[in-house]
Amino acid sequence: MKFRLFPLILITGGLLIAWFGGGKDIISSYQKTNASLAEAKEITKNAKEKDNPKSQKENKETFHTKTGETVGILTIPKIDAELPIVEGTAAEDLKKGVGHYKGSSYPEDNGQIVLSGHRDTVFRRTGELDIGDVLKINLSYGEFKYKITHTKIVNEEDTSVITLQQKKEELILTTCYPFSYIGDAPKRYIIYADPTS
Repeated sequence: MKFRLFPLILITGGLLIAWFGGGKDIISSYQKTNASLAEAKEITKNAKEKDNPKSQKENKETFHTKTGETVGILTIPKIDAELPIVEGTAAEDLKKGVGHYKGSSYPEDNGQIVLSGHRDTVFRRTGELDIGDVLKINLSYGEFKYKITHTKIVNEEDTSVITLQQKKEELILTTCYPFSYIGDAPKRYIIYADPTS
């Protein structure tokens, strides 16, 4: 009887260790995201206090970002999400919130704005979004609204979703897919949205 319990104890112990390691990363990511969100709220609060066309233009002209820096907020009303936007998409950046793909545009730059996030943290409910749903970006120089036009599922190697040569403003959200996949997901879920009033 003792010998039968030993393998069961080993397997259970191994599963607990694996879960604790992964759970610890997710908890750390939530803590970093909350800290970034508090910082982003300060940035956008200051913008709202100066809410007039002249200061928005001045804020746009002085808007510069550094990798790892919190720059704004992505709000998704349908799923009641308020997510910090961080410059960069490296692993450390994505632990702090939604990553802005370096080299892509920002609102009013007349190009693709590419935001990426993990499917098990910041973008875990993006599968609930539908065509016509609104997304908002708040930065130091204003609030910008976008309406979802379509979605697409691609292989993880497919980089055609990001052209960066487009001369039309478009918001693109990317995350891993399938949402419930365990491990490194083989596909990417892409959401496209156009500016709206």
